Amino acid sequence: MKLNRILQGNVLDRLKDLPDRSIQCVVTSPPYWGLRDYGTAEWEGGDEDCKHKEKELRNDTSEKWKSMEETKGFQYKKECPECGAKRVDKQLGLEETPEEYVEKMVEVFRHIKRVLKHDGTVWLNLGDSYCGGKRKSNPKQSMNGEKETGHEIEYTPSRDMNHDIIKPKDLVGIPWRVAFALQQDGWYLRQDIIWHKPNPMPESVQDRCTKSHEYIFLLTKSAKYFYDNDAIRERTKESTLQRLNQNINKQSGSYTPSKGNGNMKAVGDLETGRNKRSVWKINTQPYKEAHFAVFPPELPELCIKAGSSEGDIVLDPFFGSGTTGWVAQRLGRKWIGIELNEEYIKIAEKRFQQRELFVA
Repeated sequence: MKLNRILQGNVLDRLKDLPDRSIQCVVTSPPYWGLRDYGTAEWEGGDEDCKHKEKELRNDTSEKWKSMEETKGFQYKKECPECGAKRVDKQLGLEETPEEYVEKMVEVFRHIKRVLKHDGTVWLNLGDSYCGGKRKSNPKQSMNGEKETGHEIEYTPSRDMNHDIIKPKDLVGIPWRVAFALQQDGWYLRQDIIWHKPNPMPESVQDRCTKSHEYIFLLTKSAKYFYDNDAIRERTKESTLQRLNQNINKQSGSYTPSKGNGNMKAVGDLETGRNKRSVWKINTQPYKEAHFAVFPPELPELCIKAGSSEGDIVLDPFFGSGTTGWVAQRLGRKWIGIELNEEYIKIAEKRFQQRELFVA
């Protein structure tokens, strides 16, 4: 098995190329449901001279296409009403319902479970979506909200979605829907980690708070697994050291110590620091070559340090701009990435510069 390379193609297809129990740690952030179109769709069949290839529409409300939208609705998403061409898209995130998205995620993670070692870990980053509202999405949108020239599409997956529970303006709860589905499918759901973003994307909403967090779920195949607690310990605060060094027998107050055994005792080793907390405060960081959300390097670094040792293999099945692989290589790990979009692979190649990189 060649390492330090990107496998181009659909994640379900390329995961089949990896041997059983070959991966120690998985760190990944799949496309979020209903957030944006990454531009990987292709038309099959129909008339090659038809204008659908130029328009690449999802929900265009211009006068030219208004009558078509009124009569065909969202059928244009999958089929051109003029020539019958089929729009085939293998990317995750554009499913009609959250249930369909969750079902696909479970399928992907069944394949991940096969390639993961028995003591391996999965670190899954997911953001949430709201139902309804005319959300604008652009494949060339950057993390800092600045949009570059490109065809901006309007994508609202829930507009025609008839759902028994989810209403317009509802928070869909995608991260927990996926987490519980994976738990039901046999995964151990060990922890929900809050990624706190001090510099979140601005929002124009006036009837709720601006979202400044996402979830990272720690998933395992087994009850016992590799976890390097010391590798991600936090420094003990000076105030904590002072508190632990106080002698309660010499204190005066309205209470009487029931146990006179000297100074308070720390939970853990003060020299190595305290156990990592479950809220990670990490700024988002734009990457100039990528016009989509990328991991800030500190995020996969914590996951990789805790979930693997030097020489282990780290997998990111939704590789994007390659942050997971870049950090893994810097930490002395081997890595494999899977990515559907060829343009993103080119971005990752630039990022690795002269480092050895295989694209298969």
